[in-house]
Amino acid sequence: MNSVLYVVSTPIGHLDDISRRAISVLESVDWVAAEDTRHSQRLLEQLGIRNRLISCHDHNEGQRSAELVERMQNGEKGALISDAGTPLVSDPGYRLVRACQDAGIAVVPVPGASALLAALAAAGQPSDRFVFEGFVPSKGAPRQQAIERLAAATVTSIIYEAPHRVLSFLQALSGVVEPDREITLCRELTKQFETIRRGPVCELCEWVSQDSNQQRGELVLVLSPAADTAGWSDRDQALAKLLLAELPASRAAKILAAHTGLKRQAVYALLQSVDS
Repeated sequence: MNSVLYVVSTPIGHLDDISRRAISVLESVDWVAAEDTRHSQRLLEQLGIRNRLISCHDHNEGQRSAELVERMQNGEKGALISDAGTPLVSDPGYRLVRACQDAGIAVVPVPGASALLAALAAAGQPSDRFVFEGFVPSKGAPRQQAIERLAAATVTSIIYEAPHRVLSFLQALSGVVEPDREITLCRELTKQFETIRRGPVCELCEWVSQDSNQQRGELVLVLSPAADTAGWSDRDQALAKLLLAELPASRAAKILAAHTGLKRQAVYALLQSVDS
């Protein structure tokens, strides 16, 4: 099939992390759809690639998808890249992919660098099961609810956070997790000032508050799972259902934690299963 869209991973920092296949694809296609064409132009120039760049971002993806699909239906081959790493991971692109699939156009992944997988590989946290949270809400009740959900998670959680919010995130998280709960901060992965540090949430919170350099650059946080819980009786579950009928889960968790003696974040996790 002549019509094809390649979804191409690009480096998250170190230029040598681009694959030979990715370079070959970017050289051979008729155009490259990019989130930020100015940023991607510099990347292509560093790689010695001359190709047409077409903008495809959150604000124009709907309209642009129709245009690009029409091009591919006329026999063109295209590539989709993001500013860094694997496209569609907390980045635009899924609308274009769906439009191609709906039109019968082949979508071919060209795998490579990914900040979330690089962080997981180096975090020293359990990796048999994990959840990718992406960016948590920036403020208000949705942010607090997301933090409580992360505190209750019984699998490793991977979080993206803006550098100017990382300290407030760690401060809020340290208020709802057990004292020995660990988190790994991965900053500027594959770049000159790469930093990877693991420790209790409260300890990393103190470190980040004292070192402003840790509040700069690209950040990935890897939170260890909540401890397994025990002592959740049928009576407790019945009480949980009654409380959930009248109260938000966070308030119900506080009451049940006092009643059962379990940690609040553990009770919150159990409430999610009751609520579902």
